[in-house]
Amino acid sequence: MTTRADEIVERGADRLQELSDRAAAGDGLKAKLADELAEDAAFLRKLKPSLMKARAKGEAPTNEKPGEVPAAPGGPQLGKRPKPKANGGPNPFVVAAAALAVGIVLAKWIDWRGHAHPKR
Repeated sequence: MTTRADEIVERGADRLQELSDRAAAGDGLKAKLADELAEDAAFLRKLKPSLMKARAKGEAPTNEKPGEVPAAPGGPQLGKRPKPKANGGPNPFVVAAAALAVGIVLAKWIDWRGHAHPKR
């Protein structure tokens, strides 16, 4: 499943790789820049939005060494992670509403008790 943005990034990386291959065939300064262009193509492939999203979710490796071109795995390595179970605690809005109600009742009770024993 590739997105349009992934295809654009891949196309740019392919163009950089082609430019690197043509530069490597040349001589002088072009040949020296060929390695840099090849590294840039590999780096650009790592910037695919779907890969960045997978790394953010922890579904893709983040410990690759610089300059190392990864080999693609034959298939999916791990399945989807299960969603964490909810703690089953009460709804925070219900807790806040109950605290407000208890506070109002407590304030009314204190005010009523104050009228029962006025200071002279």
